[in-house]
Amino acid sequence: MATPVSVTSGNNANAATPVQSRDERPVSVTAKAKAELNASIVQASLTVSINSSNDPLSVVLKTALTGINEALKDDFGDNAIQNAVSQDNTPEGTAGRIVSLSTAFFEAYKQQHPGEDEGELLNKFMDTIKGGVEKGFKEARDVLDGLKVLNGDIASNIDQTYTLVQKGFDDFVAAQQARIKDAASPQATSQAKASAA
Repeated sequence: MATPVSVTSGNNANAATPVQSRDERPVSVTAKAKAELNASIVQASLTVSINSSNDPLSVVLKTALTGINEALKDDFGDNAIQNAVSQDNTPEGTAGRIVSLSTAFFEAYKQQHPGEDEGELLNKFMDTIKGGVEKGFKEARDVLDGLKVLNGDIASNIDQTYTLVQKGFDDFVAAQQARIKDAASPQATSQAKASAA
Protein backbone atom coordinates (compact mmCIF):
# COMPACT_ATOMS: atom_id res chain seq x y z
CA MET A 1 0.00 0.00 0.00
CA ALA A 2 1.39 3.38 -0.97
CA THR A 3 1.79 5.99 1.71
CA PRO A 4 -0.24 9.12 1.03
CA VAL A 5 1.96 12.17 0.60
CA SER A 6 -0.65 14.90 0.43
CA VAL A 7 -3.05 16.52 2.78
CA THR A 8 -6.51 15.64 1.48
CA SER A 9 -8.86 18.55 1.75
CA GLY A 10 -10.52 18.37 -1.61
CA ASN A 11 -7.35 19.08 -3.55
CA ASN A 12 -4.03 17.41 -4.21
CA ALA A 13 -1.79 19.90 -2.42
CA ASN A 14 1.68 18.76 -1.44
CA ALA A 15 2.00 17.83 2.25
CA ALA A 16 4.64 20.55 2.70
CA THR A 17 2.14 23.24 1.63
CA PRO A 18 0.95 25.28 4.62
CA VAL A 19 -2.56 24.44 5.68
CA GLN A 20 -4.85 27.38 4.98
CA SER A 21 -8.02 28.43 6.70
CA ARG A 22 -10.98 29.42 4.56
CA ASP A 23 -10.02 33.08 4.76
CA GLU A 24 -6.51 32.21 3.45
CA ARG A 25 -4.68 32.87 6.72
CA PRO A 26 -2.15 30.11 7.48
CA VAL A 27 -3.21 27.63 10.14
CA SER A 28 -0.55 25.54 11.80
CA VAL A 29 -0.56 21.84 11.01
CA THR A 30 -0.62 21.18 14.76
CA ALA A 31 -3.76 23.30 15.19
CA LYS A 32 -5.44 21.50 12.30
CA ALA A 33 -4.50 18.07 13.68
CA LYS A 34 -5.79 19.09 17.12
CA ALA A 35 -9.06 20.31 15.59
CA GLU A 36 -9.41 16.99 13.75
CA LEU A 37 -8.83 15.05 16.98
CA ASN A 38 -11.35 17.25 18.78
CA ALA A 39 -13.85 16.68 15.98
CA SER A 40 -13.37 12.91 16.30
CA ILE A 41 -13.93 13.10 20.05
CA VAL A 42 -17.04 15.22 19.59
CA GLN A 43 -18.34 12.79 16.95
CA ALA A 44 -17.80 9.87 19.34
CA SER A 45 -19.57 11.82 22.06
CA LEU A 46 -22.42 12.60 19.70
CA THR A 47 -22.82 8.92 18.86
CA VAL A 48 -22.83 7.98 22.53
CA SER A 49 -25.38 10.71 23.30
CA ILE A 50 -27.70 9.68 20.50
CA ASN A 51 -27.44 6.03 21.45
CA SER A 52 -28.15 6.73 25.10
CA SER A 53 -31.40 8.61 24.36
CA ASN A 54 -30.47 11.07 27.08
CA ASP A 55 -32.32 14.23 26.02
CA PRO A 56 -30.78 16.68 28.55
CA LEU A 57 -27.25 15.69 27.55
CA SER A 58 -28.24 15.85 23.92
CA VAL A 59 -29.17 19.51 24.42
CA VAL A 60 -25.85 20.15 26.18
CA LEU A 61 -23.98 18.47 23.32
CA LYS A 62 -25.82 20.46 20.65
CA THR A 63 -25.14 23.68 22.57
CA ALA A 64 -21.47 22.76 22.95
CA LEU A 65 -21.19 21.99 19.22
CA THR A 66 -22.69 25.38 18.41
CA GLY A 67 -20.20 27.08 20.74
CA ILE A 68 -17.28 25.14 19.30
CA ASN A 69 -18.32 25.98 15.74
CA GLU A 70 -18.51 29.66 16.71
CA ALA A 71 -15.08 29.55 18.36
CA LEU A 72 -13.51 27.85 15.32
CA LYS A 73 -15.33 29.96 12.71
CA ASP A 74 -12.49 32.47 12.22
CA ASP A 75 -9.90 29.75 11.66
CA PHE A 76 -11.89 27.01 9.91
CA GLY A 77 -15.04 28.64 8.54
CA ASP A 78 -18.67 27.80 9.18
CA ASN A 79 -19.55 24.37 10.62
CA ALA A 80 -15.93 23.44 11.37
CA ILE A 81 -16.86 20.36 13.39
CA GLN A 82 -19.23 18.98 10.75
CA ASN A 83 -16.70 19.70 7.99
CA ALA A 84 -13.95 17.88 9.89
CA VAL A 85 -16.23 14.94 10.61
CA SER A 86 -17.19 14.67 6.92
CA GLN A 87 -13.60 13.91 5.90
CA ASP A 88 -12.30 10.39 5.40
CA ASN A 89 -12.19 9.04 8.94
CA THR A 90 -11.45 5.45 7.95
CA PRO A 91 -8.29 3.92 9.43
CA GLU A 92 -6.58 4.43 6.05
CA GLY A 93 -7.65 8.08 5.74
CA THR A 94 -6.76 8.92 9.33
CA ALA A 95 -3.41 7.13 9.15
CA GLY A 96 -2.61 8.86 5.87
CA ARG A 97 -3.22 12.29 7.42
CA ILE A 98 -1.16 11.46 10.51
CA VAL A 99 1.77 10.23 8.41
CA SER A 100 1.69 13.04 5.83
CA LEU A 101 1.20 15.84 8.37
CA SER A 102 3.92 14.61 10.73
CA THR A 103 6.55 13.65 8.15
CA ALA A 104 6.08 16.99 6.37
CA PHE A 105 8.12 18.53 9.19
CA PHE A 106 11.30 16.62 8.26
CA GLU A 107 12.63 19.35 5.94
CA ALA A 108 12.13 22.01 8.63
CA TYR A 109 13.76 19.69 11.18
CA LYS A 110 16.81 19.31 8.91
CA GLN A 111 17.06 23.10 8.53
CA GLN A 112 17.14 23.47 12.32
CA HIS A 113 20.13 21.10 12.48
CA PRO A 114 22.48 22.22 9.68
CA GLY A 115 25.64 20.24 9.14
CA GLU A 116 24.46 17.16 11.05
CA ASP A 117 24.45 13.72 9.46
CA GLU A 118 21.13 13.34 7.65
CA GLY A 119 20.81 9.65 8.55
CA GLU A 120 21.17 10.45 12.25
CA LEU A 121 18.75 13.38 11.89
CA LEU A 122 16.21 11.04 10.30
CA ASN A 123 16.47 8.68 13.28
CA LYS A 124 16.10 11.54 15.80
CA PHE A 125 13.18 12.99 13.88
CA MET A 126 11.39 9.66 13.69
CA ASP A 127 11.95 9.03 17.41
CA THR A 128 10.39 12.43 18.11
CA ILE A 129 7.28 12.01 15.95
CA LYS A 130 6.78 8.37 16.95
CA GLY A 131 6.85 9.48 20.59
CA GLY A 132 4.18 12.07 19.80
CA VAL A 133 2.05 9.50 18.00
CA GLU A 134 2.36 7.05 20.90
CA LYS A 135 1.22 9.77 23.31
CA GLY A 136 -1.63 10.82 21.02
CA PHE A 137 -2.95 7.29 20.53
CA LYS A 138 -2.77 6.65 24.28
CA GLU A 139 -4.68 9.85 25.02
CA ALA A 140 -7.31 9.04 22.37
CA ARG A 141 -7.77 5.55 23.78
CA ASP A 142 -8.08 6.98 27.31
CA VAL A 143 -10.73 9.50 26.19
CA LEU A 144 -12.72 6.89 24.28
CA ASP A 145 -12.39 4.43 27.16
CA GLY A 146 -13.67 7.14 29.51
CA LEU A 147 -16.68 7.56 27.20
CA LYS A 148 -17.16 3.77 27.41
CA VAL A 149 -16.95 3.41 23.61
CA LEU A 150 -13.51 1.81 23.28
CA ASN A 151 -14.71 -1.58 22.12
CA GLY A 152 -15.73 -3.46 18.99
CA ASP A 153 -15.22 -1.60 15.73
CA ILE A 154 -13.87 1.52 17.43
CA ALA A 155 -11.10 -0.39 19.18
CA SER A 156 -10.22 -2.41 16.08
CA ASN A 157 -10.24 0.74 13.90
CA ILE A 158 -7.84 2.46 16.30
CA ASP A 159 -5.57 -0.60 16.25
CA GLN A 160 -5.71 -0.73 12.45
CA THR A 161 -5.00 3.01 12.21
CA TYR A 162 -2.00 2.62 14.53
CA THR A 163 -0.66 -0.27 12.42
CA LEU A 164 -1.08 1.75 9.22
CA VAL A 165 0.68 4.76 10.78
CA GLN A 166 3.64 2.58 11.75
CA LYS A 167 3.80 1.14 8.22
CA GLY A 168 3.58 4.66 6.78
CA PHE A 169 6.48 5.75 8.99
CA ASP A 170 8.50 2.69 7.91
CA ASP A 171 7.81 3.54 4.25
CA PHE A 172 8.83 7.17 4.84
CA VAL A 173 12.10 6.09 6.51
CA ALA A 174 12.86 3.64 3.68
CA ALA A 175 12.24 6.35 1.06
CA GLN A 176 14.40 8.88 2.93
CA GLN A 177 17.21 6.35 3.42
CA ALA A 178 17.16 5.55 -0.30
CA ARG A 179 17.24 9.27 -1.12
CA ILE A 180 20.14 9.84 1.30
CA LYS A 181 22.02 6.89 -0.18
CA ASP A 182 21.41 8.11 -3.74
CA ALA A 183 22.55 11.63 -2.81
CA ALA A 184 25.71 10.25 -1.23
CA SER A 185 26.58 8.02 -4.20
CA PRO A 186 27.50 10.81 -6.66
CA GLN A 187 29.55 12.52 -3.94
CA ALA A 188 31.43 9.30 -3.21
CA THR A 189 32.08 8.77 -6.94
CA SER A 190 33.24 12.39 -7.38
CA GLN A 191 35.53 12.18 -4.35
CA ALA A 192 37.03 8.89 -5.57
CA LYS A 193 37.70 10.39 -9.02
CA ALA A 194 39.24 13.52 -7.47
CA SER A 195 41.61 11.54 -5.25
CA ALA A 196 42.61 9.25 -8.15
CA ALA A 197 43.57 12.21 -10.35
